[in-house]
Amino acid sequence: MKLIRRFAYAAVLTLSALNFAPSLALAQEASGTFTLTHEVHWLNAKVPAGKYRFTVAGHGPAELLTLSKLTGSGAGFMLLVTDTEASQPSDLSQLLLVSGPSGSFVSTMQLPEFGMTLHFAVPPEPEIAESVAPTTASASR
Repeated sequence: MKLIRRFAYAAVLTLSALNFAPSLALAQEASGTFTLTHEVHWLNAKVPAGKYRFTVAGHGPAELLTLSKLTGSGAGFMLLVTDTEASQPSDLSQLLLVSGPSGSFVSTMQLPEFGMTLHFAVPPEPEIAESVAPTTASASR
C-alpha cells in the first residue's frame, strides 16, 4: 500500500512540475507597441485612442492577443484570434482598418517580424479600407 502511495505521489509531483515549466512555444511570444489615433472596434471590444502594448501568444488551437493601454487609464483587452496566416518579410507592420457608418473596425494585424498576419471578424457594413501607422514590434523570449 505504501508503494502505491509513493508512486501516486511521485506521479502527481512530476505532472505538477511539468505544468509549471514554461514551454518553448510560450517563450517565443510576439510583442510590441502601437498607437491608435481614434477609437476602434476590435471584435466585440471598443478600444479607445492611445498607446498600447500588445502580446500575441499561442495557447492551443488559437492565438491570444493581449492589449495593455500605456497612456491614460490602464485599460486592457484580451482578444481571441482564430484566423492567422504566414506573412512575407517584405510586408509592413501595420493594423488594417475598415470604416463604416458605425466607426472603424480592425480587420488585420500584420506582424512580418514574427512571420504572422492576424485576421479579425468585421461586420458586413464597413466599406472603406484604411491603414494605421506601422507597429513597433520586438521579440520577447
